[in-house]
Amino acid sequence: MEQFVVSARKYRPQQFSDVVDQDNIVTTLKNAIKRKQLAHAYLFCGPRGVGKTTCARIFARIINCLHPTDTMEACGTCESCVSFAEGRSYSIHELDAASNNSVDDIRELIDKVRIPPQVGKYSVYIIDEVHMLSQSAFNAFLKTLEEPPSYALFILATTEKHKVLPTILSRCQVFDFNRISIRAMTRYLAQVAQKEEVTIGQESLQVIAQKADGAMRDALTLLDQCIAVSGKEVTYQQVISNLNVLDREYYFRLTAMALEGRYENMLVLFDEILTRGFNALHFIGGLSSHFRDLLVCKQPKSLPLLEYGEETARKYSEQSQACSLPFLFKALSICTQAEAGYKQSNLPRLHVEMALIRLSQVENLSGVKEERKEDTEIPARPADKEVVRPLTQENVTLPAPKNETEQTATTVSIRDLMQKNRKAKEKDMEQVSLSEDASSRDLEMEDLEKVLPGLYDLFKNKPNLSSTLKRYPPRILEGCKVEFCVINELQKTWIEEHYGGTINKYLRQALRNNKVCMALTVKEIVENSSPGNTCYMPEEKAKFMAEKHPEVAALRDDLSLDIS
Repeated sequence: MEQFVVSARKYRPQQFSDVVDQDNIVTTLKNAIKRKQLAHAYLFCGPRGVGKTTCARIFARIINCLHPTDTMEACGTCESCVSFAEGRSYSIHELDAASNNSVDDIRELIDKVRIPPQVGKYSVYIIDEVHMLSQSAFNAFLKTLEEPPSYALFILATTEKHKVLPTILSRCQVFDFNRISIRAMTRYLAQVAQKEEVTIGQESLQVIAQKADGAMRDALTLLDQCIAVSGKEVTYQQVISNLNVLDREYYFRLTAMALEGRYENMLVLFDEILTRGFNALHFIGGLSSHFRDLLVCKQPKSLPLLEYGEETARKYSEQSQACSLPFLFKALSICTQAEAGYKQSNLPRLHVEMALIRLSQVENLSGVKEERKEDTEIPARPADKEVVRPLTQENVTLPAPKNETEQTATTVSIRDLMQKNRKAKEKDMEQVSLSEDASSRDLEMEDLEKVLPGLYDLFKNKPNLSSTLKRYPPRILEGCKVEFCVINELQKTWIEEHYGGTINKYLRQALRNNKVCMALTVKEIVENSSPGNTCYMPEEKAKFMAEKHPEVAALRDDLSLDIS
């Protein structure tokens, strides 16, 4: 029985031309070899599984090759190449710093450096995971790294560049390896699957590439795992089940439900996801990525950022047409906030469910946002008891369908109902305004007296303001102007700035006349009036206290207080 070799080892690149998605680094190293401008120390850093150690081995093999090709690749037939392939080369040495990180290990390496190469021009020392060296080992290595023999060349590799001493970094040429893109990884996985005579779809390879998170070694390991489970015929459902990946179809369904405001269906679908064993935090993170991909589809310039197969990209493009930009911006904000606060929540499931409910309300609330922003609690007259209320999920009840066919036929968009309701309300207001304006009748004191209690109740939580308006009976001036009296200019300015709009709005709606407006007149207090009945506004109280008690004025000036 032939011994099995994992794909990560079997398909490890042996030439620079086989390296995936690191073109800039490969070109730089080839030019250095071609121009004979080799440094004495290199540092390869980057995420795991992106080709750092592989490129170090290929580089070491080429510079010692006796007959390199015109494209700066190793010939594979000379003594140096053969000995390296068989693992018996005395010119290329590898050291794992994770397990050999003491001073004694470095001193042993320094002793080896004194021995010139037996075959080839260079003695190459590849030190993997160099950040694992101890502080004393780094210090012992500094002198040799700075001034090595002419035939010695060091290649250091690490996944954590920030842990390497600055004195080491300054002595090396640093190459930063990038994560491998999903497109490049998918193409390489397809080639490996073809060589292994495995049938696997493009969508399945996309899932594997995304799960690998930019690491080719991880991607090949996941491919082996899927082949071990499914054999030579690997389906999409087998891949997502084996890798425990949530099907993107769930995200498409959730988005469609959110657009229609069906929060109850969203909660049921979320329960199904949890029942299948998926983590809620990973789910909300995936939903954030889904909205991000929909946002990418909205503009042609950002389409290259969408790294999916043709069929999946078509689904994203279709659903993005149904989503408005404000919806996607708000949805992204809700999901990212939910993801950030998930671990701090005492009820994580409820935390995610509330995020889903808010998503279902984004489209519904956008139509009545302006109305709610300026909404004020105004008591209506007896004749005005029937008011048009903003349409919400609480006051809309649709009959439950008896079967699936009926459900499809009776589906109603709450957003459409809200728009119809708002248009009807605007039409009614226009009719009332036109009828009242056409009559152009003046206000009567009898009508004003009926609505004054409602005006005073409007400010029942602000007794000073309410008592100020009640102090003198209002009068009707110039047909539609209601005059209120205050006792000084300070009160007049304060009421006009803070509550003038609210009072005008109430009077116009209560009296059904858009020409009504408030007027404030200053009326001095009669000298023999009782001091106990005097009503002071906040600024007036501050001024009174400062005049009566000089120490209060001094304290205000010393501390630069604003006591208005």
